[in-house]
Amino acid sequence: MEKLHKLLTELENNISNQDVIDVAISKSNIGWHIEHILLVINSVVASIKDSDSLHYKWSFKMSRLIVFTMNKIPRGRAKSPKVVAPKTYDEELLKKHVEITKEAINQLPSFDKNKYFNHPFFGNLKLNKSIKFLELHSNHHLKIIKDIIESNT
Repeated sequence: MEKLHKLLTELENNISNQDVIDVAISKSNIGWHIEHILLVINSVVASIKDSDSLHYKWSFKMSRLIVFTMNKIPRGRAKSPKVVAPKTYDEELLKKHVEITKEAINQLPSFDKNKYFNHPFFGNLKLNKSIKFLELHSNHHLKIIKDIIESNT
């Protein structure tokens, strides 16, 4: 959980840049990326919490193997599902959402290791793989955020 908390701190530190954008890097501004990360984390944690480990089924997914082996999500390959696509956000809302997300992350160690999240491309991910996905996904968007900031300095 320590890595996720560090990533959240990094997000928090970028909230003041929420309106910064560089369409050559991303069609979305920094605020969108921050809110998207927070929506994904909270959605995944809720999904894990509600899962029934008895219904878990493993299946081979080449995309999961590649991404988890490379330890990186390639850019521009997938579109965010509507449920985790931000609609509205502002600085105050982002700050509140970060706090809610910290609380959600703190729940993860209490979950049974066989609980899981069903990812649309990677299939069922048990708790430890779900946490790794959250780290990879958050890092992916944080790199985009860093690139946007760099291009605007």
